[in-house]
Amino acid sequence: MLHEVLTSHRDELIQRCRQRVGKRYAPSHTMQVVDHGVPLFLQQLIRTLEAEQLTTARSVSEPRSSPTSTDIGRGATLHGAELLRLGFTVDQVVHHYGDVCQTITELAVKKGAPINTDEFRTLNRCLDEAIADAVTAYGDERENVILDQAADLHQR
Repeated sequence: MLHEVLTSHRDELIQRCRQRVGKRYAPSHTMQVVDHGVPLFLQQLIRTLEAEQLTTARSVSEPRSSPTSTDIGRGATLHGAELLRLGFTVDQVVHHYGDVCQTITELAVKKGAPINTDEFRTLNRCLDEAIADAVTAYGDERENVILDQAADLHQR
């Protein structure tokens, strides 16, 4: 089960994500980004995978909404706004979550732990939700910054 691999290799996943992010971004930002965003997302993903393992099969097109789904959205919203404050671009926000996906799949292959279709669907759905919410929050926060700057200029 994917959630077991993620749980037992959580620290390794975080370290691998840190290395991937570090190859693209300034080292001073890497620690903050990985230490806040990745551990929280992994924990939420693990809880979602565990919860869905206990439920019956569902239609491929049937989206799943659960408390952990909402948690993923809230966490990603905070993370997206934080990434803007740290000076990241919107494409870096998306790539950050892509790094998490790549790291998870690479580790599963390395450990010989196949990811079944339902687990892969859940992983993709959680990543899609996190990316969408992080990018939305990033955009909203960026718009607020621009509006504040415009108001400051107008007052001068």
